[in-house]
Amino acid sequence: MKINWGTGIVIAFALFISFILYFVIKSAAPENRYYFDEENYYKSSLKHQEVIDKLENTKTLSSKVLISKSENGYVITFPEEINNKTTGTVSFFRPSTNVLDFQLPLVITNHKMNIEHENLIPGKWNVTIDFELNSTEYLVKQSLSY
Repeated sequence: MKINWGTGIVIAFALFISFILYFVIKSAAPENRYYFDEENYYKSSLKHQEVIDKLENTKTLSSKVLISKSENGYVITFPEEINNKTTGTVSFFRPSTNVLDFQLPLVITNHKMNIEHENLIPGKWNVTIDFELNSTEYLVKQSLSY
């Protein structure tokens, strides 16, 4: 059986119309992944508000928390009111891969904390310092290139 050019055009149009109809139906049909659970949405917005409050608390410190490069890695310098009784964590996140992410407990000596370079490889790092002093929580976020 031979297909002439007229039949080929009709088949091509039918395939094209089927292709378009498939995507129209697919985009119009509701899927569960596009809906959010209102309760989880509310919980996530509360967490976001906690982050905002921590960032605002950080602005009340006498000076900024500074992260500077040193020979051995990085040095985090804290304001005078932050002392060795402060508890918290320093988290290093690698945007390109989460395999390299790591977290360190906050250990402050003379208002400073040293981060050794053995855990750091060259590239971009997002640093989050989450700490608490006198039941007030603080948060510092900064991007670094090592």
